[in-house]
Amino acid sequence: MKEYVSVREVGLRDGLQLVKSILDTDIKIQWCELQAACGFREMEVTSFVPPKVIPQFADAAEVLNSASKIPGLRAAVLVPNLKWGLRALDEGAQKITFVLSISEAHNQANVRRSTDQSISEFSGLVQERNQRGLGKSVSLSVAMATTFGCSLQGKVDETRVYDVANQLLASGADELNLADTVGYGNPTQVKRITAEVINMANEISVACHFHDTRGMGIANVVAALDSGIRRFDASLGGLGGCPFAKGASGNIATEDCVYLLENMGFETGIDLVAMLDVRRMLKSWLADESLEGKLLKAGPAKTF
Repeated sequence: MKEYVSVREVGLRDGLQLVKSILDTDIKIQWCELQAACGFREMEVTSFVPPKVIPQFADAAEVLNSASKIPGLRAAVLVPNLKWGLRALDEGAQKITFVLSISEAHNQANVRRSTDQSISEFSGLVQERNQRGLGKSVSLSVAMATTFGCSLQGKVDETRVYDVANQLLASGADELNLADTVGYGNPTQVKRITAEVINMANEISVACHFHDTRGMGIANVVAALDSGIRRFDASLGGLGGCPFAKGASGNIATEDCVYLLENMGFETGIDLVAMLDVRRMLKSWLADESLEGKLLKAGPAKTF
């Protein structure tokens, strides 16, 4: 039996947050359905944020509601604070990813709070989830943005990464997601930090979210695999990026990540051919957007 590695599609959230045109709600739901049919077990389908800040997600409740009805799919959402986390609970989210930045400068720019304030708000979300009796049905993850560096403040102290991780684990996080938000990470650094956090987390799941801003994304996936990471975020066509990253090229491309993992002998449960068909449709949905990824252009090797 091959070892299973989970790939979570985040294109509908991280990918769309910088897209200028508003993708039709029906297309978003179709996207969810098509990728679920390819074998994806989890997708981050939207974000609960103020619509005036990111109009793209004004239909968050509708998209979540439809995605939650897709058989075999766990529909996840991202929230920036306690207020919107409570809204996600109200709307029946199955998994909520609470985003905070290790970098104080990035956290202030992104969510207008100190990192410690965000940690406190996450703790409040855990308490509210538990008080509602949803402890076993709603998973709470934390995206630890700028874990590997920050475009605003530069270096991020690794001891601060571990300090924040400890606090989040103590608060009751079900998953820690180490994010290279601005594409500063390198394989040596990734291997060191992921190994330490896995050791700290014990039985709690640790995932990784890599951006390919400087072409290091797939190399960082391999480094994380070597440390024991078995959960990765990726975005179809490499769509997305951080508004605070120069160049803002997006995430690692889902198709390239799945191809890498399958070639290395892991099982993803994803139909690569069917996924490439969805990738072709993505170009028609977002005709004016620049998409990344090598696999669609070159195709799988004959030896695959």
